[in-house]
Amino acid sequence: MTVSNKVKALSLISGGLDSMLATKVILDQGVHVEGINFFTGFCVEGHTHAIRKQAPGKEKRNNALWVAEQLGIKLHIIDIVEEYKRVVLNPKFGYGAHLNPCLDCKIFMITEAKKWIEAQGFDFIITGEVIGQRPKSQRKDAMNTVLKETGTQDFLLRPLCAKNLLPTKPELEGWVNREKLYGFQGRGRHGQIALAKQFGIEDYAQPAGGCCFLTNEAYSKKLQDLWAHRGEKTYELDDIMLLKVGRHLRPRAHFKLMIAREEGEGNYLSGYRHQFSSAQCESHPGALALIEGDIKPEDRTLIAQIVSRYSQAQAGEEVRVKIQLKNGISHTVQTRAFAPEEILSEWYV
Repeated sequence: MTVSNKVKALSLISGGLDSMLATKVILDQGVHVEGINFFTGFCVEGHTHAIRKQAPGKEKRNNALWVAEQLGIKLHIIDIVEEYKRVVLNPKFGYGAHLNPCLDCKIFMITEAKKWIEAQGFDFIITGEVIGQRPKSQRKDAMNTVLKETGTQDFLLRPLCAKNLLPTKPELEGWVNREKLYGFQGRGRHGQIALAKQFGIEDYAQPAGGCCFLTNEAYSKKLQDLWAHRGEKTYELDDIMLLKVGRHLRPRAHFKLMIAREEGEGNYLSGYRHQFSSAQCESHPGALALIEGDIKPEDRTLIAQIVSRYSQAQAGEEVRVKIQLKNGISHTVQTRAFAPEEILSEWYV
């Protein structure tokens, strides 16, 4: 039997350039490759890009699906939202610069990929890792930790930096030709970009952009705020999705406003009206705001003034704002619109 008939590899597809190139390198050696993508809820693609009007000329797409399509491989998308919570909430190897548990994340995903290949009869795993590219999870010692923690020393192949590492079983068995692998290292992407050009790949996700909100400082602060005001370190899928959307302001400790920045966000937030109290200016066109927490009667005027700031009312102008409580009771508040400078910087989460 030929190698292509008997050897099968599973590639972790993030949607970025590196995993695309790593997969292409092995495909070109005649190995049967399928992709796997883990849905954690923290991904940038497929949600935020879809509902906002940023870069209107740019195609809205899920990059992992798009990469699989370009490579002509099957992609398995696995929902790990619940299982992934223990990685985010209590990472054995700690967080990176923000709330990104990158090393624990890599260990978790490689472990899940290992279970998958054992169940499906595949032979080895591919990743797009490059030594020194990520400070938390792609140092050489961290990459060795991944091997030790997952027990994949023999069958985890990193094609883009393999020549800087000990040979793995796929190389030793002749399933892949080590001479056709690469020795990239460091944070620069010139080698990968040149390789993409060599392969005729011109369209790809921003090479160093990352695809996880937990690496984002602003998002991490919102998640920490959620934990602090709930009094426990936990979350549900709706929580982490809503943290991606709108302006988040906490003018009082017991409630927070989530205010849409544009029509797409307003449409998205409106789907949560039955779960939250809400507020919207009735006298002028304006953004929808969801209210998380238990608001008091004395909070209504402040909420109306803040919400009116993000309407078309002029500062100081008389406005009418409807506050709809989640129990179905509504209140109409007559007040004046806040000026931009009346929104205190410390209110922003």
